[in-house]
Amino acid sequence: MTWIRAISAAILSILMPGAGHVLLRDWARVILFGGLYALGVYFFVPMELLMSAESMGAMMETMEAETSMVDQFFLMFIVLFATVDSTFRALGLPPTGSGHSDEPTCPACGKELDEDLSFCHWCTTRLERPEEDSDML
Repeated sequence: MTWIRAISAAILSILMPGAGHVLLRDWARVILFGGLYALGVYFFVPMELLMSAESMGAMMETMEAETSMVDQFFLMFIVLFATVDSTFRALGLPPTGSGHSDEPTCPACGKELDEDLSFCHWCTTRLERPEEDSDML
């Protein structure tokens, strides 16, 4: 299931930077990558020429012809970085748990658990709770 989630996050991030992080519920990175990409498009792509295009193919041709290679590289770098970041985070690399607390953590995603639940509320992994010893009573 982790691989499917990682591939889905990567595909979404290729389509729109930050969209893969929505799948992972990592809202700070959604704002970061989505905002960076939106600002890059706003500053580097000539909007008046794109809006005058009649089709999506004409938009892509206009964008390729009217945008410099440096600007295209900057936008593609954001897409690549967002894709790699969302894929690694979906795979749990690096572990996102803080590791500094005494709270139990999820074995799948590494985030802190709510002790009352039988599943991780972050990644929905079912948890096996150790049975209480009846000898202790």
